[in-house]
Amino acid sequence: MIERIYIARHGFRSNWIDPNCGSITGLPRDQPLAAYGEAQAQELAEYLQTLPESKRPTAIFSSPYYRCLQTSLPVARSLNLPIYVEHGIAEWYSPAAAGTGLHPRPMSASDLKAYFPDIDPSWLSIWYASRKGENVEEIHARVNGFLELFVPEVETRFKDKHRSILLVSHAATTIALCKGLLAQPDMPLRVGCCSISEFSRKLDASRILGGWNVELLADGTHLKDGTSRDWGFEDIKVANGKVIDDVGIPGTENIEDDLCGAQVQRSAL
Repeated sequence: MIERIYIARHGFRSNWIDPNCGSITGLPRDQPLAAYGEAQAQELAEYLQTLPESKRPTAIFSSPYYRCLQTSLPVARSLNLPIYVEHGIAEWYSPAAAGTGLHPRPMSASDLKAYFPDIDPSWLSIWYASRKGENVEEIHARVNGFLELFVPEVETRFKDKHRSILLVSHAATTIALCKGLLAQPDMPLRVGCCSISEFSRKLDASRILGGWNVELLADGTHLKDGTSRDWGFEDIKVANGKVIDDVGIPGTENIEDDLCGAQVQRSAL
């Protein structure tokens, strides 16, 4: 049984320093970490290494975006952990404006292994976000649905092998994950780069959403310079009470979003 979940946001992105920096994978909006972000990822790894062995994560589940895998890498190598790629905790994009195409979809775990040999491609993502984008309610619904499938799937797949796990994700997804575990959808929360949240399972918990105690929440005290570039849902641009539409990727206007939502059946768990 999973007893402890850590959630970290990725480190400082390179395009926040150089807006013209490229994507190593060739995927649009898949910028790598800046050198500062890589240093933050190393500090995250050093912090997790100081934990009692019984509380250290034994597996990493990372968003498929390069910056999250980069953030995962020092932890994986310092603690000798596998990295599993999970599209269910990928980046949040607001709805794509009509006629502008779809948002990017990162590579599969098998293809990403060419960039990150520490990836174990045996884990198949159990959820895919819609490439059409999501409004605020939909990102929370996606994450809640993911959590309700993910926790029992890990427990079924790995039995008691992983009692503590680390999720590495993005600001909006991280916030939604924290709110979901606590079943507090209206909780105000901001998360900085490489901040860490820690949740322990309630002894009498019979459900996933709301079945956890918070031990740390978006904490950055392990970082030499503290948290940076913090973000919250209050920062989004809104018009007429709705999130302003984003634009899709040119060339995807005629592509169908045929891989979306849950990839495992709840009844099979």
